[in-house]
Amino acid sequence: MSDAVRSDTADRGGAVGAKAPAAPLLSARGLHVTFPGRRGAAPARAVDGVDLDIGTGEIVALVGESGCGKTTLARSLLGLVRPTAGTVSFDGSPLAYTSGALKSYRKRAQLVLQDPSGSLNPRHTVYDAVAEGLRIHGYAGDERAAVAGALARAGLRPPERFLLRYPHELSGGQRQRVVIAGALVLEPELIVADEPVASLDASVRGEILALLLRLRDELGLSALVVTHDLGLAWNIADRVAVMYLGRVVETGTVESVLTRPRHPYTRALLSVLPESTTPPVVLTGEPPDPSRIPSGCRFHARCQVLASGRAAAVAHRCREEPLAVLGGGEARAVACHWARDETPE
Repeated sequence: MSDAVRSDTADRGGAVGAKAPAAPLLSARGLHVTFPGRRGAAPARAVDGVDLDIGTGEIVALVGESGCGKTTLARSLLGLVRPTAGTVSFDGSPLAYTSGALKSYRKRAQLVLQDPSGSLNPRHTVYDAVAEGLRIHGYAGDERAAVAGALARAGLRPPERFLLRYPHELSGGQRQRVVIAGALVLEPELIVADEPVASLDASVRGEILALLLRLRDELGLSALVVTHDLGLAWNIADRVAVMYLGRVVETGTVESVLTRPRHPYTRALLSVLPESTTPPVVLTGEPPDPSRIPSGCRFHARCQVLASGRAAAVAHRCREEPLAVLGGGEARAVACHWARDETPE
């Protein structure tokens, strides 16, 4: 990671090195989500024993390649996918799965989707798009004032300029701000943003990330940001959880994980960033398949450290001994036999 990138991160308001609160706002313990196999195939263990905490006013980045289970995990944390096993707690209370309890919960925890064009009804004005949540929850206050306030907080000022416009009349960044305003209008305590800037130009990405940081600072808003981009995590997150094949394999503050990565998978992800000073790591072996999880460490078949012979002393453990699930409250943890034995902090 370059010095310039580190400086940019340090200037954004002190998120780097921030400590998670002792009492998390959102907590998952032993979370499993298994989908039935198709046409006789084995069940797919999309989320396979995950512990994760998000503190009040904290931004956590959930990072991993496509197919690792991060979107399924995010949706299960919101109650959109019911876990096969495990628990999700919000503000100290276990999540209940009755329609009334979920409706109440989703007022406090909102989802921001990746593609704003797909999230917005092309026949609805900006006003109707933002007001939809208020109407679903039977808001009794001044609807127009609430919509205008949410648009202003999302950076669409003056809000009156946008109320009667349609999605096709907006830029990509403006559409994403409308989606964020639709979440903010309910005054949630947590947002889950699934690849929130993946479809945007580089200049607009920076604006949306700055907006999320400002909302964290001004409103005390917590966020889980789902992304495949560790560079994005560096610029926005307080903590990082790296996910591979249904499990979190490394977690810690953004500075500790991204400047001192310990898991070979995290190192491989970092090596392909433009700012990286190490040669790119090309992962060998087949891509992850949640219906065929290997024995031992689930990354061992693609592990560059094991393939190089540097992990010879623990190779048998890598191939045969499963690793314990990382605890959600651990400040710094890695699920890797080699990293635990050879590169202790």
